[in-house]
Amino acid sequence: QVQLVESGGGLVQLGGFLRLSCAASGRSFSDYNMGWFRQPPGKERELVSAIRWSGRSTYYADSVKGRFTLSREPAVTTVILQMNSLKPEDTAVYSCAAAPRSSGTGYYTPATYAYDFWGQGAQVTVSS
Repeated sequence: QVQLVESGGGLVQLGGFLRLSCAASGRSFSDYNMGWFRQPPGKERELVSAIRWSGRSTYYADSVKGRFTLSREPAVTTVILQMNSLKPEDTAVYSCAAAPRSSGTGYYTPATYAYDFWGQGAQVTVSS
C-alpha cells in the first residue's frame, strides 16, 4: 500500500509561483509512476504532469509546459511540482497519484483508473 499526502497549496496572484509536494509512505516509490492531476471548479480532473518511477522521464500537459516542473526527491520518497508563472486557469485542486509500473500504459496516462493510489488534494487558487 502507498499513502500519498500533498502539501504546498495556497493562494497566489497571477504570475506567482507555488511548490507542491507529494510525500509517499508505504511501498517503495520504485514500483510506481507518479502523476499530478488537477480538477478546476466545475470541470473534470485532468493530467497535468507525470514522472517515471525512476525519475528519468517526465510528461507535461501542453497547458503547463515551460511553467511547471516535476521532479523526484532523493530516495524517491517525494515528488515535487514546481509551478511558476501561474494563471487564473491554473486554479484547481491538485492531486498526486501513483500508477503501477506494470500497467503497460507507459510512464504517464490520463486514465485515472490506471492509478491505484491518490492523495487528498491540495487547493491552488490564482487570483488576477
